[in-house]
Amino acid sequence: MGFEELHKDAVVIDSHNDSIVAHIMGGNLSLGGGKESLPERCSGVIALLRGRREPPAGVDSFQLDLPKMRQGGINAAFFAVDVTVALKNWLAYALDGFGYLLNDLALNGQDAILVRRAEDILHAKTAGRPAVILAIEHADCTERSLNVLRMLYELGVRSIGLTHNLSSWAADGCLEAREGVGLTRFGELLVREMNRLGMLVDLAHVSRSAFFSALEVSAKPVIFSHGNARVLCDHPRNLDDEQLRALKEKRGVIGVSYVPAFVDKQNPTLERLLDHIDHVVSVAGVETVGLGSDFDGGGTLLADATQVPRITEGLLKRGYGEAEVRQILGGNLLRLLNETIG
Repeated sequence: MGFEELHKDAVVIDSHNDSIVAHIMGGNLSLGGGKESLPERCSGVIALLRGRREPPAGVDSFQLDLPKMRQGGINAAFFAVDVTVALKNWLAYALDGFGYLLNDLALNGQDAILVRRAEDILHAKTAGRPAVILAIEHADCTERSLNVLRMLYELGVRSIGLTHNLSSWAADGCLEAREGVGLTRFGELLVREMNRLGMLVDLAHVSRSAFFSALEVSAKPVIFSHGNARVLCDHPRNLDDEQLRALKEKRGVIGVSYVPAFVDKQNPTLERLLDHIDHVVSVAGVETVGLGSDFDGGGTLLADATQVPRITEGLLKRGYGEAEVRQILGGNLLRLLNETIG
């Protein structure tokens, strides 16, 4: 089977993008791929706090939208809202982002499926429709309330990152790490309640101590939604080999990121990204790796979502079997979602 046919046939899942906020900052534009504006939505929290952002010259405005998902053969993607910058407005910021997305899908006739259970991804693929998984970065979106967490679950949020570089009420961030400090008391309660409800605990951005603490507290597998192997690129956002082995023991998954700074400080290339996949496989097994692009949030190693089949081509050239490629493209993440959100 050729790489294009295999890619089309496989379940492909991307565990992180920042495309909601990017489209709002681009001028309240539709994720349907057109340039139509939604001017009546311009007074939202994100638009007011973040303002307008123009893309660099010669660069397409957005790396990922629904048409590009289809072109790139991506069946499901985690659409994240990072609330870190919304000091004391974390919940409103998250709700504004998700409300914008849901309004956009409804007003522009998009046929995306909102994922509440893992089986929704398979139904969406069969129907030829993109699947959207709602995710939040930074646990302060809960306003330190398990009741708010429950309402976010009812809304459809299925993944929450405990921090985003900076520390939260739940844990230390990787840029504010304190030696030996794990989860806070609220962080422990939050992880247990996420387990109970059926939400995926995301450890991307947490400190090393918080990472191991969360693995101890969580009764279910976890995700490291976007990051790479630290032995190949010494960046605080990447995982060392001990962390990778621990993630394997927890039946978790790391989504390799396309952020150049996480891939290689001198020469970030697609081949170097494939080296990170090779390393994770060698340390933690093929069952522990997936794709976590960080499109529209710094994942510029690939131009946009239409280029994702190049990864499939590269894996086959490196000698991976078809079954292994299917695992990496989305099979591992689908298994993880089945074990966590149900």
